[in-house]
Amino acid sequence: MKGKVYIVGAGPGDIGLLTVKGLKCLQTAEVVVYDFHLNAQILNYIDHDAEFIYAGKRGGQHTMTQDEINRTLLEKAREGKRICRLKGGDPFVFGRGGEEAEILAKEGIEFEIVPGISSAVAAPAYAGIPLTHRKYSSSFAVVPGYEDVTKKDNFIDWTRLATGVGTIVFLMTVKNIDEVCKKLIENGRSAETPVAVVRWGTRADQTTLVGKLGNISQRVKDKVIKPPAVMVVGDVVKLRDTLKWIEKKPLFGQRILVTREHTYGFEPLEEMGAEVMEFSTIKIVPAQDWSELDKAIDNIESYDWITLTSGNGVKFFFQRLFERERDIRDLKGIKICAVGSKTASAIKKFGIKVDLIPKEFNAEGLIEVFVQSTDSRTQTPDKKLRGLKILLPRAEVAREVFPDEVRKLGGEIDVPPVYRTIKPEIHGKRLQRFLKEGKISIATFTSAATFNNFLDITGKNASSLLKDVMIAVIGPVTAEAVVKAGLKVSIMPKEATIDAMVQEIIKCVARKQTR
Repeated sequence: MKGKVYIVGAGPGDIGLLTVKGLKCLQTAEVVVYDFHLNAQILNYIDHDAEFIYAGKRGGQHTMTQDEINRTLLEKAREGKRICRLKGGDPFVFGRGGEEAEILAKEGIEFEIVPGISSAVAAPAYAGIPLTHRKYSSSFAVVPGYEDVTKKDNFIDWTRLATGVGTIVFLMTVKNIDEVCKKLIENGRSAETPVAVVRWGTRADQTTLVGKLGNISQRVKDKVIKPPAVMVVGDVVKLRDTLKWIEKKPLFGQRILVTREHTYGFEPLEEMGAEVMEFSTIKIVPAQDWSELDKAIDNIESYDWITLTSGNGVKFFFQRLFERERDIRDLKGIKICAVGSKTASAIKKFGIKVDLIPKEFNAEGLIEVFVQSTDSRTQTPDKKLRGLKILLPRAEVAREVFPDEVRKLGGEIDVPPVYRTIKPEIHGKRLQRFLKEGKISIATFTSAATFNNFLDITGKNASSLLKDVMIAVIGPVTAEAVVKAGLKVSIMPKEATIDAMVQEIIKCVARKQTR
């Protein structure tokens, strides 16, 4: 049985530019063969077991040759696998996708091409430069800039290219920029022609340098602009001052590390121009032993309140409730408390009304609202929760402050574990490189476990990698773990929620920018 290969363009870097079809191919792949010049965060969209094969090259160093890549695609297809060949940009725009497709066709392997957004279009767009404009250019050409322009068998017709096209986009041209500019001028393009060089277009570290054809080469050297970069030649570059948009966003240039599963709640940071990098150091899995929860579910009608403190608690509690052949009708008469609006939203998806969301998301705030809800006739000054029975499905490891206080005040509380966190089997090599190169400005930790696992995954030099990074934590327990490692906490919101942390990050960056 032969498999199938999907040759997919992953786009230029901004993870949001992956196409819907490309995402579907990725999510159903059994094997992913991927390159260097793409945002590896895209691989987080695979939530099932798949084989990952890195085939990229960096700085001219090949992990796999093209022949080896071709053989790998054929071998995996002959095993009957569904393969996603993931390439940066568009596979048919200087991506050698055509060569790979030819090999597959020759060997009778079924394939599909899923176009991607090329950096030739995306990088100028993110720099505020349209490739065509009624007043400036009605045509454009995309040209490889890495070819030796002095070669006799060079495929570029410089005499026609220099003056016959309104806008010229050169890909991978930084190393040859001297020769490319000279060749254009020698063949009739004015040395005064506006030029822009965009490095790491669409990413947090996007840099745009503007000059003229006669001086851009020297400017690139002076500013030490390195690959990968796109060069745009033409009068459309004049529009950048008016049309540049991403640099105006308040968090542009910030790359924020998120160390929990999924980046839900961090969207406002992306909307304000930051790039969110997900590197989950914890994995949420069901509890190892359901016996305590099963006992509680079997006696569910005995509880006055069910208190849920997270979306994970909601998910695993109801999942087990239904597995025990119970449903929401069995919760009639029981009041529901949600610690936070996000938890409340998760509960409401099951068609259940939330009776209470405390103003303060801590033990003291919860105790106060439960005291107010208890029949005053049963209370005494030292036993304010007498007669109250609470079910608190929660994480396997959690603080005992609230349960202890409930019992101290005469209430009953059961705290069956419904989920636990484990350290995922991931490698921190790429993250280490980003930290060493100063590409991460803020690291967020939502629990002590996310921080401690980060230290384990990234190795013995983990603390030193974070010394120049602003650290944001969600509460005092997490802060304590950070300080214990000899590091400084820069951001900690008053409320222990993702929303509060996000707002505090926005304020902190704003203060830093105004200094």
